[in-house]
Amino acid sequence: MARKLVVGITQGDGNGIGYEVIIKALADERMLDICTPVIYGSSKIFGFYKKQIHNIDQINTNVINSAKDVYHKRVNIVNCLPENVFVEPGQPTPESAKCAMTSLQRAVEDIKNGYIDVLVTAPINKRAMVSEGFGYTGHTEYLEKEFGVDEVAMIMVCDRLKVGVVTGHIPLKDVVSQLTAEKIVKKLRLMKSSLQMDFGIDAPKIAVLGLNPHCGDGGLLGDEESQIILPAVKQANAEGILAYGPYSPDGFFGLGNYMKYDAVLAMYHDQGLTPFKALAFEDGVNYTAGLPVVRTSPDHGTAYEMAGRDMADPRSMMSAIYTAIDIYNSRADNASLVEGRMTIKMPDTEIKPKGGRIIE
Repeated sequence: MARKLVVGITQGDGNGIGYEVIIKALADERMLDICTPVIYGSSKIFGFYKKQIHNIDQINTNVINSAKDVYHKRVNIVNCLPENVFVEPGQPTPESAKCAMTSLQRAVEDIKNGYIDVLVTAPINKRAMVSEGFGYTGHTEYLEKEFGVDEVAMIMVCDRLKVGVVTGHIPLKDVVSQLTAEKIVKKLRLMKSSLQMDFGIDAPKIAVLGLNPHCGDGGLLGDEESQIILPAVKQANAEGILAYGPYSPDGFFGLGNYMKYDAVLAMYHDQGLTPFKALAFEDGVNYTAGLPVVRTSPDHGTAYEMAGRDMADPRSMMSAIYTAIDIYNSRADNASLVEGRMTIKMPDTEIKPKGGRIIE
């Protein structure tokens, strides 16, 4: 890298494990060698949680009013919360929700202004924030609106598996009504673009999961596979996207078939995130593809039951920071893809990956 990247880190819900995983991750001396961290939150809360953590060497911090004033050899803290902020570890409160919103809004403002290079978000309590007027069901939806993009994709990332979802933070009962061939194809286009630009995979192979048990069992258990998903796979193939399936999720993951593909597209949230977290919970990362900026997050929640008890594992937060840096650099290396100057040569023959039939 020509320079160390400035990594903005939101505090998330200050009553959860956000500060603990942030502090533990940044206590690794290698962090300051590869990036300049900027925490959006409170030096007071940072100090409170640091005292609860054992075996942490001195962390040199620099309190600043703006990310414009970063000190590159220390952990920077932008004090953007009220001076009298109150911490109640393990308890979702209106105050912690409001502070999480303030932290996020300030960080987004700074990345728009170019003061930070990438954004890493600590876990929030979605319900508490919505109750305080947040208006979105998660970071993904908020960032999609803030950056005015037409389509984003939540992709869970680790070194051996990448899983995207067609429908995100919606009730399960609404999945079928929102599932269309057009939406699936849009996600496949976005995943292909992201895998190329953000992860450097020239011609990514994407496995597509079915919706119903046994992929509908020939229509006995539902026809979404034959009426929606398979046509979407064929349309994606016609556009030069190496999409395969649909596959029945239980056998697909149970037999380790995910290892044959560069990424997997699930139809709904838990269908994709449950196997991902079973396989990669400790170091998994939530990545928002389709944004003009890079945003990652740990793959876990606020974990109130652990807050303030020095029990939280920082590996997912560390992976989120490393992944954000890697994606930023990959985008820089593949800038010609963004500008449309590079094309990926596709096979001359028609793509027929097993996608001509529904795979159970």
